[in-house]
Amino acid sequence: MKICLCILTRNEISCLEKTLPLLIEFLKNWQGNCLNTVVAVDGNSTDGTVGLFKKNHIKVLTQTGVGRGAAFHTAFNQIKADAWIFYSPDGNEDISDLPKFVNALYDGADLVIASRMCKGAVNEEDINFWKPRKWVNNIFNVCANLFFRRKGPFVSDSINGYRAVTKNGVDLLNLDAQDYTIEFQMTIRALKNGLNIAEFPTVEGQRIAGDESPSIILGLRFIECLWREIKIGKNLQNE
Repeated sequence: MKICLCILTRNEISCLEKTLPLLIEFLKNWQGNCLNTVVAVDGNSTDGTVGLFKKNHIKVLTQTGVGRGAAFHTAFNQIKADAWIFYSPDGNEDISDLPKFVNALYDGADLVIASRMCKGAVNEEDINFWKPRKWVNNIFNVCANLFFRRKGPFVSDSINGYRAVTKNGVDLLNLDAQDYTIEFQMTIRALKNGLNIAEFPTVEGQRIAGDESPSIILGLRFIECLWREIKIGKNLQNE
């Protein structure tokens, strides 16, 4: 199986300066590392992000279109692989989880999600009493399972971007989201079609630098995505 690690960036130099050396060192020392390629998909960074990748001999693709979903589509269209692992170097995602993705893919999973919500996981908001992002995410998790799950266990983290997906899964799901709803749409359509979805608990770290997108705007986009998928119907294979 040809597996590609895709590093998604847009002006992440402050984060990359800390996380990229750790990633490179981990990959170097990972016994049994079967990642075939490591490619950065960059959203037209202007802060030195691309230069840092090139300095470390990591291929960079400039994403076509604007938005996180556009980065996913760039990877699907320009990187030949049997599966892609998507990683954001902002400090939230634990690089030691990479072997878990690979193992799940080899065990036959179509979609693998590092869950911040399941038993044994840690969400970055768990240190706070007030957890608005976690609570809202869990509402969308319940909705996705309630409306679309046909078989298999409850998917506890339908939105997290730290995930892997196979080419067969991508070909079936006909994804078209261009923004931050790409992961939610992917999970929903995988549930619709009864794909093999695997999750494992992850420890979400604190973001090193930069601002997150406004929660209200994101929430509205997720609602729009959910409503659209409900209207489309339950099974993409019958469309």
